[in-house]
Amino acid sequence: MMTDRGVSLKLLIGVAYLSSIPVVVHAQTRAETLRQVTGNNINTLDPSTPGATREAFGVSTSTYDRLVAFDRKREAGVWVFDRTKIRGELAESYELSPDGLKITFKLRDAKWHDGTPITAEDVKWSLDRAVSAKSLSKGQLGTGSLTAPDQFVVVDARTITVTLPKPDRLALSNLATPLAPIFNSKLAKQHATSEDPWAQEWLKTNTAGSGAYTIETFKPGEQVVLRRNDDWKSGRDGKLPFFKRIIEQTVPEPATRANLIEKGDADIATDLQASDVLALQSRGKLRVDSTPQSNGFTMVAFNTRMPPFDNVKVRQAIAAALPYASMLEAAIFKRGFALFGASWTEPPTGDFPQAMPTRTDLAKAKQLLAEAGFATGFKTTFTINVGSAAITEPMAALIKESLAKIGIEVDIQKLPDAQMSTAITDKRLPFFTEGSTAWLPTTDYFFRNFFTGDQRWNYSSWNNAGVTELGAKARFELDPAKYEEMSKQMIAEYVKEMPLVLLWQANQDAVMAPNLDGYTYWFHRQLDFRDLSRKQ
Repeated sequence: MMTDRGVSLKLLIGVAYLSSIPVVVHAQTRAETLRQVTGNNINTLDPSTPGATREAFGVSTSTYDRLVAFDRKREAGVWVFDRTKIRGELAESYELSPDGLKITFKLRDAKWHDGTPITAEDVKWSLDRAVSAKSLSKGQLGTGSLTAPDQFVVVDARTITVTLPKPDRLALSNLATPLAPIFNSKLAKQHATSEDPWAQEWLKTNTAGSGAYTIETFKPGEQVVLRRNDDWKSGRDGKLPFFKRIIEQTVPEPATRANLIEKGDADIATDLQASDVLALQSRGKLRVDSTPQSNGFTMVAFNTRMPPFDNVKVRQAIAAALPYASMLEAAIFKRGFALFGASWTEPPTGDFPQAMPTRTDLAKAKQLLAEAGFATGFKTTFTINVGSAAITEPMAALIKESLAKIGIEVDIQKLPDAQMSTAITDKRLPFFTEGSTAWLPTTDYFFRNFFTGDQRWNYSSWNNAGVTELGAKARFELDPAKYEEMSKQMIAEYVKEMPLVLLWQANQDAVMAPNLDGYTYWFHRQLDFRDLSRKQ
């Protein structure tokens, strides 16, 4: 059931705003224009800017080319990204040396948006920038052993090599993420200063790219309008995108976004509330493509450095007391893949995340709590994010009720998004829920990022020496059988220690006009406008 409060005025404003965009001036029909509504905003045009939103990552995939890109495949009737297949994008071809230490890229005969030719010097400058500037790129590319400018060598105008200290499983994959864009170095340098040698300030509101679309209008927090680059050659089979124009508008109210889609004033949205998706789906007027967020998870996390959650039996007790099925239904209406309820004692595969052998067993929970020295229970706080209250509030209420049955008294705390993020980074929360995704969803990547060190993404502050060692080795292990065994060992240790409890992979629901085609679920959870077309 949709929420009606405040919809009427906002809907009128949204419709008027969308209708005011002058499509006719550019001689493009409504059929050739795609209109997306999103709840968040595009706050920068440079995806490497610290604090860039997911929506900014999405826009960058269409305005910038990378050397390579992931391919896609069909799963359960929906296109999804395929991390096992990497194709050339700006690179016409690439070759990995037999020892895995050098990647050679041959560039296409391509041009920047300003019409000048793209050269290997531009690629080197861009990769130098990625590993040198204070940006999101530096940390991300470091996960693939891309850390220093001397690793990138220009061979000739259209050839560049990347050299690795060790054969890293994720080096090439990192070059396919939004954090490895290739910039028009000559244009960017014109706007660089001694204080800002990488033109980071200018590139926040301007582009220097070669991608499928150019920026026509950019109003941070409101909208971005893209125009197709008809000279683009980096698409699949050299094909241009279907849409000549893209309008992406920020509409904060979920119910308003739902109404805009249903009325035909917008074409697609991917961040509606589950209740609205169900209502729209039941009326049968729109198309809904749904797929679990296969590279992510929702979890309950414990601060393993903070009593009583430094006690493994306490963590195991809570894992046995959580009302899994009830939470899945109340929070996301069962729209997702459950990561609980498995029956195995040894991991059947090395894939992570996968369904874990966790289930509700209050008798076991009470026993474990007594063994931990808390037979009468204890008091704690459980923190949720206000921005995702539609999901987290039902979860928190059910957790509070279930844990009370084993003597744990829970005080639910609600924090605004920014405060929640800061508290997680500062490791101040003892017990909370959060969701996250990994751009490169391999088991070693998950464990290295979510279960080691003091980094923000190690939600549970869990540092197991054996897991840390296995993750570091697996990163460079090219033998599939050995990698699989290492992955199983890491998963087994995780289940034993239970630093956090996996709950589910929520669906990403793309609600769209019935004549749209080509929607693809990407690891950054944003639309790639180049995929989409309108049925004739």
